[in-house]
Amino acid sequence: MQNVTLTVEGMSCGHCVNSIEGSVGALAGINEVKVILDEGLVEVSFDETQVSLDQIKETIDDQGYEIK
Repeated sequence: MQNVTLTVEGMSCGHCVNSIEGSVGALAGINEVKVILDEGLVEVSFDETQVSLDQIKETIDDQGYEIK
């Protein structure tokens, strides 16, 4: 299991949290997704044999948010 913390810009409300947690959480191999809205962070725990960090980042990007 791998854990990463991503800095994500553009998150401002509960809808943003639900959008990211829902879309990333739906990927195969994701163990946990937690958005820390006031800090602009997304913590992800995942099985790197099932999903790549690039796939996670692309999913967040597809929701309209920018990863720093």
